[in-house]
Amino acid sequence: MNNITNCRIVLASGSPRRQELLRRIGIEDFDIVVPEADESYPAGLSPQETVAHIARSKAEAARALTAEEDIVITADTMVFLGNERLGKPRDRADALRMLTELSGNAHSVCTGVTVRKGDRIKCFTVTTYVYFRRCEERELRAYIASGEPMDKAGAYGIQGLGALLVERIDGDYYNVMGLPLLPLAQALREFGVELLG
Repeated sequence: MNNITNCRIVLASGSPRRQELLRRIGIEDFDIVVPEADESYPAGLSPQETVAHIARSKAEAARALTAEEDIVITADTMVFLGNERLGKPRDRADALRMLTELSGNAHSVCTGVTVRKGDRIKCFTVTTYVYFRRCEERELRAYIASGEPMDKAGAYGIQGLGALLVERIDGDYYNVMGLPLLPLAQALREFGVELLG
């Protein structure tokens, strides 16, 4: 159980996966707001700079929905093949294109996270490298038919059937799900939240 006094924790995200991950580390009592943030970003940023920029934008947008004494968590996760950003697929054909590109290759998953309380803000990024096995087209089509890829960046979810496409990862597994837990816990500790007593 988190040891917090007079602080409300707010997850500024509608992601069910991020909500589940917070609960996994013992944060049961938190509120959810979904700010309308500008998710555009300047050209020429690295993948890490891009997700950090958007996470900060979300934190700023969340100000209007939260109190100054709240501890607010925002995050943005993107999938990159080289420097090409792979967002959520537009349709099944787009999902097949993305998964075909990922098949047999390594890609990176970058998450930017901010923790804010009033004017104090901590921002960090985490990158995990994911290696897909070489997949047959029939397998990718069957995966797409499950519906799982359609609301996920890069057109796969490592926590579901998408695990069958992944040969190995180098880095933080929870980052691929959308919220790197250890660095988040370390950041929360700086704001007075002790998750292990």
